[in-house]
Amino acid sequence: MAVAVLLHGGWHGGWVWRPVAARLRAAGHEVHTPTLTGVGDRAHLHGPHVGLGTHVQDVVATLHMEDLHDVLLVGHSSSGVVITGVAQRAPERLAGLVYLDAFVPEPGRSLHDLLPPERRAFFLRHVDAADRIVLDPEVAMDGWAIRDERLRAWVGPRLTPQPRRGPDDPLPDEPVPALPRWYVHCTDKPGFDVFAGFADAARGDASWRGVEVLDTGHDAMVTDPEGTARVLLALLG
Repeated sequence: MAVAVLLHGGWHGGWVWRPVAARLRAAGHEVHTPTLTGVGDRAHLHGPHVGLGTHVQDVVATLHMEDLHDVLLVGHSSSGVVITGVAQRAPERLAGLVYLDAFVPEPGRSLHDLLPPERRAFFLRHVDAADRIVLDPEVAMDGWAIRDERLRAWVGPRLTPQPRRGPDDPLPDEPVPALPRWYVHCTDKPGFDVFAGFADAARGDASWRGVEVLDTGHDAMVTDPEGTARVLLALLG
């Protein structure tokens, strides 16, 4: 039995991993799907203090409280920044990192540093009085290539505003330990694919163990849970 901790991206919560987690557990693995502070079932905990450091601490606390070791830590989308921060804080708990259509930051940089200027401006135009980035669920799901109406009916009502500070906060300017890393690129993108650049960089960098491709939308755990689970099961062994 191996251990996986699966981290959701922005506006989501641990709930989004349900179809994938069920498949991994059925194969005999231990799976944790924590929700980061300020979103999902923890949206009520949002406040001015909630930022990248909070989200990194959420995961580090899970690793310690659940006494987890040799963890395959999976980060989707914005949680690529979070898993990188966790690797800086608790590398001794980790077996490897999986970036699922995720941002791959360097130390000292934030998620917003990695966005095209027009995309960053778009998000900042949608910040509300509570300092959260609020998206129209229908428009967001279009961008994530969630086309099945049943899936949209499941995802849409569960999306919550995203604390703004998370994408704005830079990682500590400290080295990231040389843990095994894999990239998973999702190729069904209605618009500009910012994640293609990270996948290409990983292909050209021998420090990465491999790049997998899923012909599905950005929310692969929703639109292709079977394919997502297949990739993760191969890494879990």
